[in-house]
Amino acid sequence: MPTGSTVTAPELNELLKHGRGPRMIDVRTPAEFETVHIPGAYNVPLDLLREHRDEIAEHVADDIVLVCQSGQRASSAEDAMRNAGLTNVRILEGGMTAWQNMGFDIRRGTQRWDLERQVRLVAGSLVLGSILGSLAVPKLKWVAASIGAGLATAAVTNTCTMGMLLAKLPYNRSQSCDAQTLVAPLLGSPACKAC
Repeated sequence: MPTGSTVTAPELNELLKHGRGPRMIDVRTPAEFETVHIPGAYNVPLDLLREHRDEIAEHVADDIVLVCQSGQRASSAEDAMRNAGLTNVRILEGGMTAWQNMGFDIRRGTQRWDLERQVRLVAGSLVLGSILGSLAVPKLKWVAASIGAGLATAAVTNTCTMGMLLAKLPYNRSQSCDAQTLVAPLLGSPACKAC
């Protein structure tokens, strides 16, 4: 596997073609994973990966490539895995966006909105609603101001509290599997058929 903390989509594709592929862990929400993912990837959402990082580190000796939509969540996952003692961790540079833009093999399922699009909808709706509502209740303009401040903070810190909250909604979670079942295939245990 290439050295460094990232692997490009063409490099990963070559490794997979020649049967030397690493274990791919997709840290997006189950809904995002179900929509589109790289064949052979395991879905372990970021919050579950953080929760089970020590257990994963004990059982996974393979090279690991972390996948998300653009690379941000994979970077957080890399930090968690490295803090658990794993040094064989890389990030898919550009995430699923780069993979799909290169035209590499994907599996599609039920189409759902990705987390970033959900955040834009919720933030935009809250800002618009509070601005319109401030015509009747002037203090509502501060809701719009706080959403703006939150978005600016999210950009500066490269985190998104709204995204983390939306990821916990039922729409973004697997409907039939609990946390242990989602992590089980990664650890070599059987998973439920619905996953």
